[in-house]
Amino acid sequence: MDIARDPKPRTRKRIIQWSLGAVALIGVTVALRNLEPAAPSVDVATVWMDTVQHGTMIRQVRGPGTLVPEQMRWITALTAGRVEQILVLPGTTIAENTVIIRMSNPDVDISLLQAQQALNTAEANLIQTRSSLETQRLGQAGALAQLRTQLRNAEREHSTNQRLYDTNPELVAATEFARTRDAVDELRERLLLDEEGVALLEVSAVDQVNAALINISSLTDIVEFQRNRVASLEVTAGVAGVLAELPLDEGQWVQSGATLARVVQPGRLKAEVRIPQTQAQDIVVGQVAYIDTRNDTIIGRVVRIDPSVQNGTVTIDVALPPDLPRSARPDLSIDGNVVIQRLDDVTYVGRPAYGQANQRVGMFKLVEGGQYAERVNVMLGASSVNEIEVIEGLVEGDIVILSDMSNWDGVDRVRLRN
Repeated sequence: MDIARDPKPRTRKRIIQWSLGAVALIGVTVALRNLEPAAPSVDVATVWMDTVQHGTMIRQVRGPGTLVPEQMRWITALTAGRVEQILVLPGTTIAENTVIIRMSNPDVDISLLQAQQALNTAEANLIQTRSSLETQRLGQAGALAQLRTQLRNAEREHSTNQRLYDTNPELVAATEFARTRDAVDELRERLLLDEEGVALLEVSAVDQVNAALINISSLTDIVEFQRNRVASLEVTAGVAGVLAELPLDEGQWVQSGATLARVVQPGRLKAEVRIPQTQAQDIVVGQVAYIDTRNDTIIGRVVRIDPSVQNGTVTIDVALPPDLPRSARPDLSIDGNVVIQRLDDVTYVGRPAYGQANQRVGMFKLVEGGQYAERVNVMLGASSVNEIEVIEGLVEGDIVILSDMSNWDGVDRVRLRN
């Protein structure tokens, strides 16, 4: 005979188990909620770090630039023409009278012939004018001599009549005496007028000859100018040096004033450095500058600051020593660092990829033996090319991350993994 069991103890046991499980689940949930999220990991190989230092910081500003000759000459076309022959190639050492290019222009040759023809015509006209004036002078001189003879004859006749009239008035008729007197007066007046005419002719002759000479002088200058235009078609260097640039091809037509070539004297070079306008206010003449040619470093001094801003930069000229390294040559691209200030007894660190001078920024400082990095507020001061002053937030010996950490702006702690 089967005996019936009481089901209540089993049900009670299950209820207890379920209750304990629920309590454990609630406890785990509360514990997980109270746990802080794990710090994100950053690969050490991908970040750039530096150690905070204390001492002397040299403030510098940097800009790109070019080495240029201190003495340079652009050769331009004095007249338009076609490039017939290029005789010298860039890089060649040339003398002052070295012919670089030969050009041609038929119009220039015709202009010279026309100017010479006009000059020849003016010279022929001068000869003709002088001959004509000399002929007139001789004619006037002959007429004047004849008039003087007539005057002397009239004066002798009048003098005779005067003596006769004074001796006996009846010996000479009154009308005859008056006629000879009037004849003398007329001839004297005519002689005076003719003498004035001769003097005026002489003055006029001088003026006409001078005018012709001035015209000939002007035409001579025009001929000389046209000759110079023809001669300019054979282009010479003008100065001794090295032909640095010749942007032409044979057969090319160039206009008057166009650039034909550039000649430099490579013995003396200077650096033209373009400094951002926001950093140029601290530069003054006389400051030391370091010119990096990618192969060598040249020490120079600032000698000129451009007063104007072009494309957001200020150009400065840096004088270089005469004994330059072999890597220095005209048109070489360089980087220039200008020392603008020496700061003693300051705390500084490498310039981070974010933040500017005189700003407060957040920087990650290594903690716990370099396993983690925590964000700290840092007040920055004066900046240089590679360093920046630390006013507060860091001390000497701290190691900070200088790389861009904008991907972790939402966290204050990261774990560094090797």
